Amino acid sequence: MTHSVAPRRRKLLGAMCIALAGASLGLSLGACASSTFPFIPDHYTFSRAQVQTAVARKFPFHRTVSQLFDVALTNPVVGFEPDANRVTVHVDAHVESPFLQTPVDGGFLLTSRLEYDAPSHAVVLRAPSVERVDADGQARAYQQQLQAAGAVAAAQLLDGYPIYTFKPEQLQFAGVNFEPGTITILTNGIRVQIVEK
Repeated sequence: MTHSVAPRRRKLLGAMCIALAGASLGLSLGACASSTFPFIPDHYTFSRAQVQTAVARKFPFHRTVSQLFDVALTNPVVGFEPDANRVTVHVDAHVESPFLQTPVDGGFLLTSRLEYDAPSHAVVLRAPSVERVDADGQARAYQQQLQAAGAVAAAQLLDGYPIYTFKPEQLQFAGVNFEPGTITILTNGIRVQIVEK
């Protein structure tokens, strides 16, 4: 009888130790884990470098806008505006037009909000706009036209462009489906909340 009780006690003590270890692990991960599955992250964070790499794939970019402006955009530099919850992209611009005596070199500061596109499982840039036009000399007289040309080019270039595409296994576990929720721009990255569908 002693022999049959001792192994049972050892199994019970072992199970309790495993349960306590699991509970302490759950506490340490609680801040970043799903309530359904404590070992599934409740968010993903993308660094500035990751976003920079994704955006850089679209450049250089060249378009003729309204048959009046020949716009070439190069050298994108990604930034973040946490207060406005927007991503910024500064690009060098080369613009030629019959309206301009000489081609203009300058830059555009584009800003965009982020949105989750369910069909493609991607976080995409949405509704980019021209925040600022940097142009010197005679081009200043055409600032409004340059801004309009830049806005059209930005929409064609970046609207709906994915900066991160989720793999199926990142959004599904044990038969439960997850999806991105709130997207927050931080000073050094982008935080995407993961919620149960």
